[in-house]
Amino acid sequence: MLSLKPIPIPEETMTSDHSPILALIPAHNEAARIAPVIAGARQHLPVLVVDDGSTDDTARVANAAGAEVVRQTPNRGKGEALKTGFRWALERDFDAVLTLDADGQHDPAEIPAFLEKWAQTRADLIIGARDFRQMPLHRRLANTSGTWLFSWAVGRSIRDNQSGYRLISQRLMEEALASAHGGFEFEVDMIVICIQRNYKLEWVNIRTIYGDEKSHIQPFRHVQGFIRLALATRRLMKQK
Repeated sequence: MLSLKPIPIPEETMTSDHSPILALIPAHNEAARIAPVIAGARQHLPVLVVDDGSTDDTARVANAAGAEVVRQTPNRGKGEALKTGFRWALERDFDAVLTLDADGQHDPAEIPAFLEKWAQTRADLIIGARDFRQMPLHRRLANTSGTWLFSWAVGRSIRDNQSGYRLISQRLMEEALASAHGGFEFEVDMIVICIQRNYKLEWVNIRTIYGDEKSHIQPFRHVQGFIRLALATRRLMKQK
């Protein structure tokens, strides 16, 4: 079930050629943490929250914080939530979306860095690169191994393939909607599509933030899954 409403576009969100950008926040059961993320993002951009089948008050809290809210039920995963947000943005002719997580691990104060890079380069994909050295050991292992494998798979250096803090152009959104992936693989697939289409890929440095929540990552299983994904990506790149 989707609930769609028009979104106002504040004047201060316009880029130099009057092309608006939308902040897109996928969320699942984040009522306790999402309000300050929305408040910070709204200082720079209009905000859309895709509530992915939450069983708490995520949608109500997000709406009260000033975001437009699209609700999809049942829970379908982050990749599908992003696709829903992409369709919403494309229907309203946004030139790009800037995605960030609802749990506070992406600092909205860093949004201007993405907007500045966009203004300078008009890159189709701008990814916020984290400093893996600042991560807990198990996360550092998973992210470092995954990034190394993915760089090998695509044949070029990729600084951070799993960061969800990124700016995505209109044409890359359109291409990504055809992706068969719906989980974390969807964000990885966006990079593959960008490279295959010879679209421009850029990076900005972002803070590495972790709260007190318990990680659900199982490092060895995560790496094992990423090996399979890297091998499939390698085969796909050779067909290019």
